[in-house]
Formats: sequence, structure tokens, C-alpha cells
Amino acid sequence: MHARRRGPNFTYVSGCVKYMIFVLNFIFWLLGGLVVSVGLYAFIDKWQATGLIKLDTLYDLILNISLLIALMGGVVFIVSFAGCIGALRENTCLLKFYSLCLLILFLVEMGGAVCGFVFPRSLHGFIEQSFTERVVHSYREDPDLQNFIDFAQSDFHCCGLTSDGYMDWSKNEYFNCTSPSVEKCGVPYSCCINPTDISSGLVNIMCGYGVQNYPVAEASKRVWTSGCIEIVRLWGERHLYTIASVALGVALSQLFVIYLAKTLEGQIELQKASDSQMTGVILTNYLHPWFLSESSAKNNTVIVT
Repeated sequence: MHARRRGPNFTYVSGCVKYMIFVLNFIFWLLGGLVVSVGLYAFIDKWQATGLIKLDTLYDLILNISLLIALMGGVVFIVSFAGCIGALRENTCLLKFYSLCLLILFLVEMGGAVCGFVFPRSLHGFIEQSFTERVVHSYREDPDLQNFIDFAQSDFHCCGLTSDGYMDWSKNEYFNCTSPSVEKCGVPYSCCINPTDISSGLVNIMCGYGVQNYPVAEASKRVWTSGCIEIVRLWGERHLYTIASVALGVALSQLFVIYLAKTLEGQIELQKASDSQMTGVILTNYLHPWFLSESSAKNNTVIVT
């Protein structure tokens, strides 16, 4: 077979692959920077308002919503920046780092999905044991966490986290029945079935006061009584096919981007090898006449006696 002739401008690097990776990562780089900015702004604003940020354990970091958002945005910013510059500058080290990060993220996502689908009860129990007391206890201490809990309880129509439901709030120092607070034996307003006052149109933050004194049948007339973890799990089971389809789409997209990165990396290596070979040929062609003239001069030397 005859080798294909390559012109002087031939390159192994595909412009389509190169600029596709660049554009995708440039978009995520901008989004990552925006998320970092929002997270840091919220974190600094909360720090100025409360004057105290508790980060003693990993759970404190996970439950610090603003800082967690900033860290996640930072990861996206760094990884997408590596992919963006690696593709634009044809840097194989950055591309290897980029594809490795995507592979690690893909494996973590798959591990979480397997645990969620294969061991749902175990995951359920782990979340209850690990986060319930910390989340309930930190409700008034962290404004971002408080807003997140209120959003979850209002949207998913639940109250508390565990199977104890609304009684979980007895673990909070403000809602405990032994508390001197006016909220004692109560629950947050986001647990209420109808938190909005019909006459005024305003949210009645007192709608959950004293609910812990009522049995479930009576309390269910005023507030949602089921825990949020179980409600979210049931919601996930009802929308299982939708969630699985979205997860599959994300996973395939990640694998496709990893494939593009590895393809571009291989093309760059081929181009470097081709350039090195071409440089060797040029040097040989340049030096060949000099060697030839030296050899001829030596062979044609005449010794006179």
C-alpha cells in the first residue's frame, strides 16, 4: 500500500474536536466562575451578619450551603479551565488532568447511583443517623440552611427528616417543649399546610406553634407530619424513569467529552511525533552535503613527497 501524501500544512489535530472541547469548557468555565462568585458573596454576607462560621467537621462543611456552592463552583472552574486551555494550547498535561477529573467525577456519580438504587434503605438510614440532629439543631444558626430547609418542607409537603416527622423539631433548642422561647413545642412555618393568612395574604409564622402537643391525627390538620427523607425517597420512586433518563444522559455526555479529550490528546501526540520526524529529516538533508564534502575531501587528498 502506498502511503498517503501529506502536504506541508497537514496536521493530525482535528480543528472540530479541538474547538468543540474549547467552547464547551469555556461555557462551563464562565458558569463555574459565576457560581463561585455567588457562593462567596453569600458566605461573606452570612459571616458579616452572624460573625461566626463553624467548620469543625466535614458535616459542618456539607451543611454550609453557601461555602459548599462556592467549592463546587471552584471545582467546575478549575477543571473546565484546564480543558479550555489544554485544548486551545494543545497541552497534553492539562488534557490528561481534565479527562482524569471527569473520569473520577463519573465514577463517583455511578457509585452514588448504585448505592441509591441497590441499597436505598441503607442510604436512607445513613442520612437519618448522620444528618438529622445536625440539620435540626443548626436551623436557626445558619440562614442559608434555614432557607433550604424551609424550601424543601414547603415544596415536598413534609416536616422534619426522619420517620418521627414533625416531632424531629423537639431536638431544636427553640422548638423544644422545655425551651423558654415562644416557639416551644412548635415547628417552622414551612411545615404548615396553609401558612398564608387568607385575610391579609401574609405568611403566618405562628401557624406551627404548639403542634408538638397534638397527636398525629390532630397535628395533620395543621401541618405536614411525614419526614422529608421518606417523602423525597417516595418522590424519587414515582419519577424513577425520568431521573434514570436524566442520569443516563449526563453520564453519556461525560463519557463523550472524555472520549473527545482522549482523542485530541492522541492527535497531539501524533502531531508531535510527526514534527520530530520532520525535524530529523530536515536536519539530515541539511547536514548531508556537508558530510559528503568532508568525505570527498578526505578521499581525494593527495600526499606530496
